[in-house]
Formats: sequence, structure tokens, C-alpha cells
Amino acid sequence: MVKRELRFKGLVAQGYQWKDIVAYGDSAGGSLVASAVLKLRDQGESLPAALVLWSPWSDITETGDTYITLKDSEPAYHYQLHLKSSADAYAPESEQKHPYVSPVYGDYGKPFPPVLIQGGTRETFLSNFVRLYQAMDQPGHTVKLDLYEGMPHVFQIHWDWPEAKLAIRKMNDWIKPWLNTI
Repeated sequence: MVKRELRFKGLVAQGYQWKDIVAYGDSAGGSLVASAVLKLRDQGESLPAALVLWSPWSDITETGDTYITLKDSEPAYHYQLHLKSSADAYAPESEQKHPYVSPVYGDYGKPFPPVLIQGGTRETFLSNFVRLYQAMDQPGHTVKLDLYEGMPHVFQIHWDWPEAKLAIRKMNDWIKPWLNTI
């Protein structure tokens, strides 16, 4: 297994408490955040107060119908032309379904922080984050799937779009109750 880990402990070393940390990631970064928190949990470490995942690429294998049904809506995210080489560079094929690589395969029957997943309905990764939501929701974790009609991959970065403004406002409102300091 390729070692991948976020440096949450560095924040704790700076004086932050776990209950004051919300971890965020978008696209592959969303997958990395979810995987890192799975690993922290599995190692018996403390966990962040909450997670925010924008359009997480939560399964780097070509699993999910939107790789086919929405491939023409996002040509830059066509699996065979663009994503497969990234997936293969990230992890050997034999490890691509490991939860620390593709968190959709994680065991969410154990404790896990509250999670907000945001994405658009025109994303190649839509199946990925719907499946991640279902995996987290099934055992009863606090998880919210916040979808935006017709929006492309990580649309929130387009700060002037009305949908992005709404998504960011909803994200900020969602985070507040989970943080100790607000």
C-alpha cells in the first residue's frame, strides 16, 4: 500500500484541537481527505470535527454509471483518455479498491465525523459521490449530499456563479454547528 496521509497532527501540534478542525478537499483531494480520516480512525487516532468534500473522486476505478452516461458532459474527465493514467499513477491496479485509495469501499460501520458532500448533476464523478454518500449514510452517520442541477465538476470555484455562492453559503452554515469555536 502506497503511504498517503494528511498532516492533521501538525495542526494539533500548533495548538488546535481536533474538535476545531474541519477537513476539506475537492475532486481527488476529497478522496484523499476521506481516506486519510479512515486511516486515522483505523489507527485509533482522534478525528476532525467534520469533513467537506466537493465532487470527491471517491473511486478511482471506472465503477459507476456516470463514467458512461456523463462522459460527454465533461470531456476532460473521460476515464480511458485522462483519468485511468492518473489512477494508475496514484496506486497499482491491485490496490485501487483499497479504502485508503478509494474511500467508497471504506467501512463506515465504525465512528466517522459528519460529512457534507457537494457536487453537480453534470459530473463524471456523480456516481462516485452518490455511492460514497450511501456508504456513509447506511450505517447512520451524519452525512449530507448537496447536489446542484446542471453543475460541472467543482463548480464552487466559480465564485461569481449563483450556484457557487449558494453552495458556499450552505457549506459555511453546515460547518458552524460542528465546530467548537463558533
